[in-house]
Amino acid sequence: MPSPADFDFELPTAQIAQRPPERRDAARLLLVPRAGPVQHRGIVDLPQLLADRPLIVVNDSKVVPARIHARRETGSRFELLIVDPAALGPGARVHAWIRKAKRLRVGELLQVEGAELTLRYQGRPTDQPDSRACVLEIVHGQLLAGLDAAGELPLPPYIARPDGPSAQDLERYQTVFARDRGSVAAPTAGLHFDDALLASLDHTAITLHVGPGTFLPLEAEDVRAHRVGAERYEISEQAAAQIESARAEGRAILAVGTTVTRTLESVAAAHGGRIVAGAGATELVITPGHPFSIVDRLLTNFHLPRSSLLMLVCSFAGRERVLAAYAEAVRANYRFYSYGDCMLVER
Repeated sequence: MPSPADFDFELPTAQIAQRPPERRDAARLLLVPRAGPVQHRGIVDLPQLLADRPLIVVNDSKVVPARIHARRETGSRFELLIVDPAALGPGARVHAWIRKAKRLRVGELLQVEGAELTLRYQGRPTDQPDSRACVLEIVHGQLLAGLDAAGELPLPPYIARPDGPSAQDLERYQTVFARDRGSVAAPTAGLHFDDALLASLDHTAITLHVGPGTFLPLEAEDVRAHRVGAERYEISEQAAAQIESARAEGRAILAVGTTVTRTLESVAAAHGGRIVAGAGATELVITPGHPFSIVDRLLTNFHLPRSSLLMLVCSFAGRERVLAAYAEAVRANYRFYSYGDCMLVER
């Protein structure tokens, strides 16, 4: 039975990247081949490393400034993270992580500071009693307009800077191909691509709106019971056709990030091993023994210990091989997490 301790490693705090590198294409890349020793390369080497022309699949979801502050009528102030931001208006319901939510009573109104947006607290979702999210009804205003007016970029908790999010983050905590608004966390493996690098590779885009569950640590004694919450995805007719055409030609599929991996494997599992166009939601948590059917290679950042993301990478390429690569990355002083370096792994 796999446990959280199986996906643990030691990392010096100094190696947690607090800011992006000067250029997007400055990231180091640790190549982890199917056989043989790892290689220390750079993201700029990617076209050379992919001479066999795999199809690159990226996630074009765009991060929304989803962290807001609101006051109830008595004046008490609360911090909210909207976990499923979308184009919604009065009468619609959204979910949020709320600090000190136990102080709120069902039916209380919350006025968002700095925005024409009023929300009504509706308690915990009755169909998900263990959910960390609370239900809010939009009473007045438009959600995305309110977030644009008053929201903060929800940088991950391990980016702990006294000055908070900066103007630089507004650009660099988005991929250059971000199009569809809806994420509360960036698909960070895509942050390394600038327009020139992307244009040099055969690629297509799908969408998975990343929720905050991606940061939840593995806590269940059996990691197969871990949950991250439902995340919305969409695959266009064009993207589905490109992926299936590449597979028919015998070309490899390279997923840029764990979000792309989860989406493709989830869709394939529901459609007999094929990628089809459509929209939906996935709650897939990839654990050891998952039968990968679409993704052949994975470009990914270095993830937190005891996280579902590290578990996914270990499930993809083998726990011992991945943890050995992590140990080498620590030894070689790679930068870790969202603004850090990356690795290219072959299955």
